[in-house]
Amino acid sequence: MPAHERYDAVVVGGGHNGLVAAAYLARAGRSVLVLERLGTAGGAAVSTRPFAGLDARLSRYSYLVSLLPKKIVRDLDLDFRVRGRTVSSYTPAERAGRPTGLLVGGGERRTREAFARFTGSDREYAAWQRFYAATGRVAQRVFPTLTEPLPTREELRRRVDDEEAWRMFFEEPLGVAVEAAFADDLVRGVVLTDALIGTFADAHDPSLLQNRCFLYHVIGGGTGAWDVPVGGMGALTGAIATAARAAGAVIATGHEAVRVDTDGRTAEVAYRTADAEGTVAARHVLVGASPHQLAALTGDEPPVPAEGAQFKVNMLLERLPRLRDESVNPREAFAGTFHVAEGYEQLATAYAQAASGALPAVPPSEIYCHSLTDPTILGPDLADRGYQTLTLFGLHTPARLFARDNDAAREELLRSTLAQLDAHLAEPLADCLATDAEGRPCVEARTPLDLERDLRLPGGHIFHGDLAFPYAREGSGRWGVATRHANVLLCGAGAVRGGGVSGVPGHNAAMAVLEAEEGRTGE
Repeated sequence: MPAHERYDAVVVGGGHNGLVAAAYLARAGRSVLVLERLGTAGGAAVSTRPFAGLDARLSRYSYLVSLLPKKIVRDLDLDFRVRGRTVSSYTPAERAGRPTGLLVGGGERRTREAFARFTGSDREYAAWQRFYAATGRVAQRVFPTLTEPLPTREELRRRVDDEEAWRMFFEEPLGVAVEAAFADDLVRGVVLTDALIGTFADAHDPSLLQNRCFLYHVIGGGTGAWDVPVGGMGALTGAIATAARAAGAVIATGHEAVRVDTDGRTAEVAYRTADAEGTVAARHVLVGASPHQLAALTGDEPPVPAEGAQFKVNMLLERLPRLRDESVNPREAFAGTFHVAEGYEQLATAYAQAASGALPAVPPSEIYCHSLTDPTILGPDLADRGYQTLTLFGLHTPARLFARDNDAAREELLRSTLAQLDAHLAEPLADCLATDAEGRPCVEARTPLDLERDLRLPGGHIFHGDLAFPYAREGSGRWGVATRHANVLLCGAGAVRGGGVSGVPGHNAAMAVLEAEEGRTGE
């Protein structure tokens, strides 16, 4: 139960962003209450043991870290580490009737040679170098701005200081740049996937939704590297929760916020538990839930409906499967991102089929093995026996495709997705799957509608809605967290510069509160 009836700040939602906001405000001497509906804090950034009788702690929903600034880790003294992946990606294919693939990683020389073997020339590797040099320049200049007051569009353009890169990533559909840079269909597809993770869009979508998604996937840390959280994603939220509590924040799990009343200066938050109801007063309310949930709490007009477009599958294996491409070790192929059915034309076809209302006939997905980089998520017995985890993330599966019969569509999509993986394996994946204490295969699949049900993500959208470019827009305020209510702020993924596991919106909402209290220009 809340310890007091009045707080300086009430945070609605105990996901990682809400916890970051709470930790910053509590460390600044403010009284803070976090109201979390579920029985544990963490939101989508949690670890669980989903398979009965097996000591495997999987990152259940979100699973890799790129956008979390080191500044937040330092500021909050978080006991949290990440590990880099030695292999960036492996993409299997069949060419000239033979199994082959493209392995990216292991050093520049090895990657260059892999491109030459796969494409038959040095052209694609040179194009790869040029393209990612451009994203690297953008990352170095844009990423530091995420924890600064929100720049205007022109300020960010001057910061980027590269007109060609600005045009490629901010002004014209990403497909234009990808097709101009690369000739190989599969290489084009590998590049494009970063624009489609959790986002339903075509390479040439005039809204540039794909560009916005791509940008957030390539700027992390100023390098774009995606790292593995040691101990799983729950280790991160556990560390943030510990920091918040140590600073004096109260985290009330099992407490669901149901209404926010505000006059712009003070607010009252109504909540309920399994057996009681109550209210708490606050000077500021920070909402880590989606903008749709915010509207429901305040009685405002809801935003445009959101729609997620991803398929998440967690698996536990007794061993990694052998590959048809015998030139690559499965421990390398699965250590990075293993691309399945993600050629450029395959992605376009899958998008078109999903847009017409059908599950993709050849569903694209990407897979990685957390336990190869960080075996600590496995109990000693499983690790000694060679067990491994696999995380699969499917693309172009919008929520609308599951509306008629979620269970049946989930099973159909799971079968066809794993069949695409099997096409590149020298043995069926089913032969490698572990079984739980009740003899069931260790496979857990989640559709967008499952995420909507479990986490109240609108339409199962992992970013709470369509991502925005990281510059100011009307109504976003100085820190990108403003709402129409002066003392109610967004601190979750629905804020400008939200999305992904970053803590950025939580940091920015806390900064907005502190600025407002100090009388400086705030939200």
